[in-house]
Parts: sequence; C-alpha cells; structure tokens
Amino acid sequence: MCSARSALRHVQPVLSQMLHRNRKVLACSPINNEPIGSMPLPNTLSEIKKGGTSMFYQLYEMNHAVMAPFRAAADAMRFFYANPLNPFSQTTVARTVAAGLEVFERITRRYGKPVFGHAETTIDGKPVAVTEEVVWAKPFCNLLHFKRHVAGDRGQDQKILVVAPMSGHYATLLRGTVEALLPHADVYITDWIDARMVPLSEGRFDLDDYIDYIIEMLHVIGPGTHVIGVCQPSVPVLAAVAVMESQQDSMIPASMTLMGGPIDTRINPTAVNDLAQQKPLEWFRENVIMNVPWPQPGFMRRVYPGFLQLSGFMSMNLDRHLVAHKEFYEHLVKNDGESAEKHRDFYDEYLAVMDLTEEFYLQTVDTVFIKHSLPKGEMMHRRIPVDTSAIRNVALLTIEGENDDISGLGQTQAAQTICANIPEDMRQHYMQPDVGHYGVFNGSRFRREIAPRIVAFTQKHARTPSRTTPFKRIIKGGKAG
Repeated sequence: MCSARSALRHVQPVLSQMLHRNRKVLACSPINNEPIGSMPLPNTLSEIKKGGTSMFYQLYEMNHAVMAPFRAAADAMRFFYANPLNPFSQTTVARTVAAGLEVFERITRRYGKPVFGHAETTIDGKPVAVTEEVVWAKPFCNLLHFKRHVAGDRGQDQKILVVAPMSGHYATLLRGTVEALLPHADVYITDWIDARMVPLSEGRFDLDDYIDYIIEMLHVIGPGTHVIGVCQPSVPVLAAVAVMESQQDSMIPASMTLMGGPIDTRINPTAVNDLAQQKPLEWFRENVIMNVPWPQPGFMRRVYPGFLQLSGFMSMNLDRHLVAHKEFYEHLVKNDGESAEKHRDFYDEYLAVMDLTEEFYLQTVDTVFIKHSLPKGEMMHRRIPVDTSAIRNVALLTIEGENDDISGLGQTQAAQTICANIPEDMRQHYMQPDVGHYGVFNGSRFRREIAPRIVAFTQKHARTPSRTTPFKRIIKGGKAG
C-alpha cells in the first residue's frame, strides 16, 4: 500500500499462479536490455504487432464494463428497500435485501480517488476553516496546499511539504498525517496522478523526474520549507536534498524527516527484500508491466496496474477481508450504522488504487531494492552522482516503527550514516515502540507521540533566509512549465 517495496511483497502469490499459466494470453512486451532510465515510450503500432497490448488489463476493463448494468440495478433496488419513505424499509427482510445489494455493489465497483475532507482544523483552541488549493501542477502530480484561514495578526507557521508515496494508493492515504500537522504548520502535499489518466503525449515519468518534481515544488513553496518523506519517497527526498546541496541551491529545505523508508534495504531485510533479490528485474518487467487499455486517457502507456497490486494485497489476507465484508453485511442488517460507516471509510480508501508508470516502477525496484545504489554511493540523477555527503545545512530526523515488517528496523536510520556531514545537533532518530509500518504515519500513537516530535523538530530548526533568485531547473519528464 505504501511503497514499491509493498508491491514486491504482495505481487508474487497472484502472478505466479495467474500469469505463468496463461503466458500466451497475458503476454507483455518482450524483454529489452535498455537502461531503465532511458526506456522509450511504446510505439502503438509496433506494440500491437508484437502482442504488447496486455490482454489481462483489457479483460479486467471488459469485466468492469459488463458488470456496470448489474451494479446500477443493484444500487437502484437498494435505494428502494432502504428508502425511509418505504414503510417496509425497517423490517428485517428489507434490511437483509438492502444489505446484500449494497455488498454486491461495493465489491464490484471501481473506487474513485478519495478526498482529504479537511474543511476545518483547530489552532490555539479555536476552529479555523481550511480550503484546498492547487498551487503547482505537472502531468503526473499536483501540489496541494491546505490553506488555513487564520487571523492576520498570527505569526507565520512553519511550511511543511509532505511527499506522499507514489505506490498504488492515492495521497489521501496520509489524511491522518496532514490532519495532525495542520494545527501547527502550513501544510502542502504531493497529489500524484494516476498514470492511466495521463496521455502518452505528456511524456514519460521515472525516478529522476520524481526527484526533479520534489526540487521544483520546494522552489514553489519557498525558502525555509521542511520536507517529509513517508516510506517510498524517503529515497527520492534524500536524493533531491543531496542534489540541491551539491548545486548550492538557495531553496534547500530547513529540515527533512524520513519516515519508515527503504534507505538501505540490506539492513534487517524483510520478505520483500528477499523477493527483490530472488527475481531479476526482467521478471518484473515481463510479468507486472501492462499497457493501459482503451478508452482510458493513458491508452497504450506501459504501467504497473494498481488493481494488480491490490489483488496481491487482498490475497495475502483474504480471510480477513471476507470476514470484514461478512460483518459489514451483519451490521447493515442490524442497522448498526456506525460500524457500517467505519467499514465504508476504510475500504473506500483501501480499494482506491492508481497505476504507476513502467519506468518509475522498474527504476525504483532496480535502484532501491536490487542494487542498493543510494547507501552504496552509486545512485545517479541525470547521470550525475547523488552525493549524500554534500548535505551539511539540512537538519535530519529519521523515524521508524518497532514492528515495521515493510521497512525493517535500521533501514531508515541508515540515512544518519550516509549523511555523515550533518552536524550532530541537527540530527535526531526516533523509534516508535509497538507500531507497524502504517503506525509510523497514522493512528493514535502517531498523533500522540510522533507528530509532536516532528513539529518540535521543525520549530527547532526553523530557518527563514531572505529570498533569492531560485536555481533554474528544467523537468524533462512530461511537459515542464
């Protein structure tokens, strides 16, 4: 759910049985040996001639289209049986029928992008209105600003850029993270765009582009910004800061916080790391990369499909999901609205997935999980070495969860080692007891114990230099503005 790492962990059980048994039907494009960072966009005609169009993805789309009228009928019938104007709506029979129809509709629908829903926060004990605004946009990402309508006499809070994972789920996965920071900071977040919604004409997007996006967003927000990388973005955030320091960029952030990220996956390797080491990169290219089918805007773009990753997640804990839906049905029948709503809220987020571009997914797998390029000092950005020893002026906070089975203990803390020239009084590491991967950035312990540490760290290392002319950068992925 939160990183390319989790994708590696959950994809094998489904693919091993499903793809290898139907290799002729589910064929992806032939393996090529070109560098990942320079893989060309697919040529539509040649891909079709070679059988490159992924029939598996097309069958998935066709199945969804076939179910559409049945889903609409079920929703209409549910409305009839559950309508309070229907005198029989409160009977056990009507609630049972309505419950069954809602479960059917929900398990066959495609879940759209959720909303953050932060209309209000509390500052100094008073409610303050919040509005979302897009302050920067590129083909593969929007920069969202949660504008707080505070009184004019209040001093300016720290500016925080939260870099959300681009790993199958939307940025709303960090809804709780944003909510906890809003009372204390001016918050921005990366709102990554579903790759299947981006036309081929908008160009490619890889890990180098990801790093460039982060740098340009820091320029847009301005000097003294604090940046937070949650899980997968920890690597590109650290790389972006290293690039900016190497180039003496005036817009370097005041601090960076890395949370549950795969900085060095050789430390306490998890089952995910083992899979990455067992399978060659070509295995991932051959088995999990597919072409976006018609009539999506990104038709023929090669992607790692979000539904494929979701299938892996569901299969790993299938019993738990079946029980959850059974209990949801029972809650509806018993008219337990609160419990049913909790189920809806969770699965509205969990089942909403997005596709990743082929070049970004494979380059991340190769750089982070197979070659361990960053901790080895071998990572390149636009053919220029990423020198983490150049980081001297950006404070570093690393955060890990004791029971994290996705980013093993020590993998994020490794940033403290490779950033050797950050002064001791500008670095801090914290390990949160009794939480897993998601508890690092969400939940009660995050709100009570982790978020206050982040806020205190940003306040301690606040920096408000005079604004200078930003370092000019050109983004090569997509249409740079």
